[in-house]
Amino acid sequence: MHTDASVQFPVASPQSADPRTGGIAILDFGSQYTQLIARRVRELGVYAEVFAFDAPSETINQHSPRGYIFSGGPNSIYDADAPQIPAFILRSGKPELGICYGMQALTYAFGGVVAPAQAREYGAAEIDITQESLLFHGLPQEIAVWMSHGDRIERPPDGFIPLAASLNSPFAAMGDPARGLYGVQFHPEVVHTPLGKEILHNFVFDICGCEAKWSPSAFVEDAIAGLRQRVGGERVLLALSGGVDSAVAGALLHKAIGDQLTCIFVNTGLLRQGEPEQVTRVFRDEQGMNLIAVNATEEFLDALHGVTDPEAKRKLIGRLFIDVFAEQARRLEDEGVRFLAQGTIYPDVIESAASSQQAKVIKSHHNVGGLPDDLHFALVEPLRDLFKDEVRAVGTALGLPDGVVWRQPFPGPGLAVRCLGDLTWERLETLRRADAIFLEELEHANLLRVGTAQCFAVLLPVKTVGVMGDNRTYEEVIALRAVVTDDFMTADWARLPFDLLAQVSHRIVNEVKGVNRVVYDVTSKPPGTIEWE
Repeated sequence: MHTDASVQFPVASPQSADPRTGGIAILDFGSQYTQLIARRVRELGVYAEVFAFDAPSETINQHSPRGYIFSGGPNSIYDADAPQIPAFILRSGKPELGICYGMQALTYAFGGVVAPAQAREYGAAEIDITQESLLFHGLPQEIAVWMSHGDRIERPPDGFIPLAASLNSPFAAMGDPARGLYGVQFHPEVVHTPLGKEILHNFVFDICGCEAKWSPSAFVEDAIAGLRQRVGGERVLLALSGGVDSAVAGALLHKAIGDQLTCIFVNTGLLRQGEPEQVTRVFRDEQGMNLIAVNATEEFLDALHGVTDPEAKRKLIGRLFIDVFAEQARRLEDEGVRFLAQGTIYPDVIESAASSQQAKVIKSHHNVGGLPDDLHFALVEPLRDLFKDEVRAVGTALGLPDGVVWRQPFPGPGLAVRCLGDLTWERLETLRRADAIFLEELEHANLLRVGTAQCFAVLLPVKTVGVMGDNRTYEEVIALRAVVTDDFMTADWARLPFDLLAQVSHRIVNEVKGVNRVVYDVTSKPPGTIEWE
């Protein structure tokens, strides 16, 4: 379940050096959990960065890591084209921790034997710690873990000793303490391994000797210095959507370079209730930023008239946004603006990376992607090292209001993909009001930030019969969606109190014209997605 308890950096010791130095480098072998490893290490106050397993040594070692973690992956280490641990890391003399496939790669690299297991292990399991070690220091003898593997270690390399065993894995963990080399067959990074954070803590601090110096204040101080050096006296342009990422990027840039920053806010008419006014009030009036607000509502609604296919909506909105933004950007480029800032964050960087032969581009991430060729801006991405929870923590450290920092996740096409069917101003207003009521009641019940991760209303292109007073009605349906999740890769529907749902339904039917029925979505992800379109 998502709570705001996980979004605070630990208290860091004061450091003047780059807070990214002396952390952990993570080699990605294709695991779906690789991002989680980095997040868990950063939650300890230590910088961690993910690299393709075959990235150059100068890239992997750019921040002088004190240790390496090897992720899981879908391959079998004995396959002909299986990815391997780079030789320069094996020769580095620094501590190494292999997780699942990473453990098998470590075993193979040092001459051990890996083979298919007679019984695969997927899901919850228990391991028995058979040997004291720094890796499991302070933990009980039996711990619950999460397994996901079909191969197992048959014989550890010379110098390695067994540290733990499970029912089907005699070497569920192993180590060569003298060299600081360790492997675990399970996944300590997932929430299903309850003591996994303690295991990573032991590796990061007791084995690698890292210091906790990754904090909001340390990041802000380092980022400001870096931005001033990069930008100099030049001007910077930022597309400000009102979302968390662009808002924090804007606040950070404004703190670094002040009036050299110009923000463009495009009101597409597809935002939630009160958001266009909030953006102008917070960033122009309260933060004192140079903000150009462009009201393109009619332009977007005219273009979207009659378009009901969700993919067609997305593409049309993306193209039109670029056109509107580019028109403003050309004027500013003529005035001498040389940099374009984007709110790219670290998961975007990881998912867009294709530096490895094993990697596949999941999706391309750009706040303003596909700008015309006649625009020549240098790119500035001040948040590209941060996860979303870290972005929120930095936003708070910069003094942004909670309403901005804790803004609910919102799709790029806005309400266009929550207003199913034909888009009209009247239907969008209906959806805006219903959505606002839902969020108001969740806030009143203290469930908007703690207990839910994303909540919203959807207007369906369906009419149902109802009765109001003595009259028959035939009006549209609102679907409510609320989910709980740790990482948005999977999600479960939130078990909201029945009394709360009853209150929301009562208010929507009575206060929102054109709606006579409210339903609640009880679909998890998978098989559904969080958004409806």
